[in-house]
Amino acid sequence: MGTLSNGRGTVAFENTNAPGLDWRKAGRTDLDPIVKDCVILADAGTAEGHPHDRIPDGTRMVAISDDKDTDSPVLYMSRVEISKFFDGVMAGEFDHLRASEEELRAALELAAAI
Repeated sequence: MGTLSNGRGTVAFENTNAPGLDWRKAGRTDLDPIVKDCVILADAGTAEGHPHDRIPDGTRMVAISDDKDTDSPVLYMSRVEISKFFDGVMAGEFDHLRASEEELRAALELAAAI
């Protein structure tokens, strides 16, 4: 059985498409009760037999999914790919995709009502 952590606590969690992984979500989201509202990432070990020629065996991988559904698809990225993406996030290249204050407020209200 895998786990899900937000940096403040850890609960049992299993994605059927990537069993046994220890997932991490942002610390600004809750675990207990689990408010399922976040992108989750996990150390996916090393690639073996990946179909893309730019992912040779031994490449360290990161799994990305959504915690709203334990059957959510899982996307695997190399640590190099995810690092480049994080650099873009930190540089503000994706700020136009962030939720507005109104959207964040509405999500908090919905979570409180559940």
